Amino acid sequence: MTSDEQTSTRRTVLRGVAGVGLAATACGGAEDDGQERPGGEPTPTAPVDLGPADAVPVGGAKLYRERKLVVSQPSRGEFKAFSAVCTHRGCVLTKVEKQEGDCTCHGSRFDVTNGEVLQGPASVPLPSVPVTERGGKLVAGPEGDSGRGA
Repeated sequence: MTSDEQTSTRRTVLRGVAGVGLAATACGGAEDDGQERPGGEPTPTAPVDLGPADAVPVGGAKLYRERKLVVSQPSRGEFKAFSAVCTHRGCVLTKVEKQEGDCTCHGSRFDVTNGEVLQGPASVPLPSVPVTERGGKLVAGPEGDSGRGA
């Protein structure tokens, strides 16, 4: 191997090592620093029609994934809503079983009747969202003119 070939091979290896180091730093730094990073605005800024109230089981909950909301009905006629955006890294909860919401991005679990963290890495509860039942339908978000009189 000539001197030029050795220099070229060494440069190629060093570039590869440097590239891997930069990629590891970019992926690992923010991921592993333990910082909570909720994604987006968790509370609707306008009333959101969620559909029939009876879709939320008594003693259970329903995930409205596309609306980024979870609604529970701890007792008949009592509804509680929370953002379905995980407070750890901003992923949307992937499933709800009984009264537990799961974020499969990093394994956090939440009690969907009060928003509290059941299992980390999340350490901040889910933010509550106002919810009301009007004429058999659930409306989440702030009460506005569009929701009055229903």
